[in-house]
Order: sequence, then structure tokens, then C-alpha cells
Amino acid sequence: QVRLADSGGGSVQPGGSLTLSCVISGDTLENYYMAWFRQGPGKEREFLSVISLYGGTILYADSVRGRFWISRDLSKNTLFLRMNNLKPEDTAQYICAAGNKLQRTSSSYHIWGQGTQVTVSS
Repeated sequence: QVRLADSGGGSVQPGGSLTLSCVISGDTLENYYMAWFRQGPGKEREFLSVISLYGGTILYADSVRGRFWISRDLSKNTLFLRMNNLKPEDTAQYICAAGNKLQRTSSSYHIWGQGTQVTVSS
């Protein structure tokens, strides 16, 4: 069974940084398009970024482009999301996902992590 375990969330002040991790087990990262989403309180799940099978294509949401960076370490089967210049509106649960298409819609992903909470507050 393929599973995703995301971690790395926490509480930071505005302007701070965090790096989230997502470890895949039961398969390898190279077999999936890997994405990050987030869901704030009372909000719909929001696409953040996706990286293609061979890493050649990366997409970002406009809301995070230039502040967030997606990457992966294939030797560790781990996906990362580096988040800089965090803002209070970035407060949400962050969730990694695996799918078979390079898409921005959550319905395209069929394996989900449990989520990790990020809180940005002074």
C-alpha cells in the first residue's frame, strides 16, 4: 500500500520560513506527479505546486510563486516544500499528494498525506 507522510509544520512569525517534507512508502516518487495543497479554516483545498515525474516541469500557484519552492530527494523518496516570507494568510494545513497527471485540481490526485499544520502569526 502506498502511503504519504508529511511533516515539518509549525508556528512561525510573519516573514519566517519553513520546510515541509513528504515521505512516500510502498512505491517511489518517480512514479507519481507529486503536489502540495493547503486548506485553511473554512476554505477549499488550494493547489500550491506540482513536480512532474522526471522533475522537468514544475507548476506554482500565483499566490506562492517566488516564495515557495518544491523539490525532491529521490534517494530518500522525499518531497519538499520550502516556504519563505510566510504571511498570516499562509496559515493552513499543508498536504502532499500523488497522482498520475500534471494537474492543479485536487481530484487528479489519489494518494494523500495526513497533513501538517502551518500557523503564521506574530
